[in-house]
Amino acid sequence: MNINFEYKDVSASPRLEAMATEKLEKLEAKYDFIVTTDVYFKTEKTSSADSGMITEVRMNVPGTTLFAESNLGSFEASLAKVVGEVGVQLRKRKEKMQSH
Repeated sequence: MNINFEYKDVSASPRLEAMATEKLEKLEAKYDFIVTTDVYFKTEKTSSADSGMITEVRMNVPGTTLFAESNLGSFEASLAKVVGEVGVQLRKRKEKMQSH
């Protein structure tokens, strides 16, 4: 699996990339049909301390593209949430693939 990282209004972070890579590689171990993954880290000015750190994951799998987005107070929490959401989508996709 090839993982691409993009940052908007955020400086690149090797720590975030390592954390994202670790979580995504766990998904790849369970779902070997993942082709590529794009991870986007963005900041947004908000009045709330519980939001503003946005993480998006776009994952290419045969036949479709899976997408998840989270807007929380830290990139770590946001990343954990989107990886969980993509994991659910992958499980559903695998079930569909097996039923055909």
